[in-house]
Order: sequence, then structure tokens, then C-alpha cells
Amino acid sequence: MKNSNGESQIPPLLQVAEVKVKYQSILPFTNQPKVNNSDDAEKIFRHNWGEDMELVEEFNVIFLNRANYVKGLLRLSRGGLTGTVADPRILFATALKGLAVGIIAGHNHPSGSCKPSTQDIELTRKLKEIGKLHDIQLIDHIILTPQSGFYSFADEGLL
Repeated sequence: MKNSNGESQIPPLLQVAEVKVKYQSILPFTNQPKVNNSDDAEKIFRHNWGEDMELVEEFNVIFLNRANYVKGLLRLSRGGLTGTVADPRILFATALKGLAVGIIAGHNHPSGSCKPSTQDIELTRKLKEIGKLHDIQLIDHIILTPQSGFYSFADEGLL
């Protein structure tokens, strides 16, 4: 449709938002840390965590390239003393946008217990299955404690 000035006029019901997908790295991947094991992942999480690990539960994700160099880190959610919501749709939308081929999930237990809850185990299973659909491997899920201990699902053979 064109208006009286000859300009294109789009009816309001057909106007939609534009969706843009962009990933831009500021450093070459070889300048990023490489994750070889759960100890490396734990160090990266701990170095990039907020200062209140003992106060609130937080869920973060490390995105990796094929050679396990870190492409980035996402602070997916912050919750309360006993839980946080980790939305897999946001996690995988971000992983796809960043062209990640591997992810390492990490969250903290302010209580100091490394033991995974039933919800932690179920979320890990769900992330692994969703990752398979997108060819993005869940390499590990790490539970950190404020006292510097951690639990690795991969090390425990649960992946």
C-alpha cells in the first residue's frame, strides 16, 4: 500500500519487531582460557562470580568452542537463599547466538553443601537432552560452595 505521497504504508497489524542475532568477540579465542577439566571450570566460575556466593543462589554458564576455549560467560539467573530459576530456553538461545558447541553449567549452594538436589539432577538431565537437539554438548554441571568446594556431574559419571 502507498499513501498519497507515494510512500509505502504498512498496516499496523502487519508491523512487527525486527529480530537481530549478533555475536562479537573482542579477543581472539586463543587469548581466552581453555577448559581441560572440572578444576579449570571451577576456577573460571569462581573468578567471575559475584561477591555474595554465600548469600544467594546464582546460575551461570560457560560457552565453549570446539577446542574448549571459553567464548563467554552468561549470568543466567540470581535467586534467593535456597534456589534460582535457570530457564533452558534463554540458556540455549544464548548458546546458539554465540555459536557455542559446548556448555558448562554452574550454580552455587549458599548452604555449603555440594550435594545435588533432585531439581539439580533433573535440570542437568534436561539440559543434556536439549543440548543434543542443538548439537551443543553439556560438558559438565558444577555446584560450587562458598568454602571453595565443588561437585562435578561429569567427574561423578552423571553425564
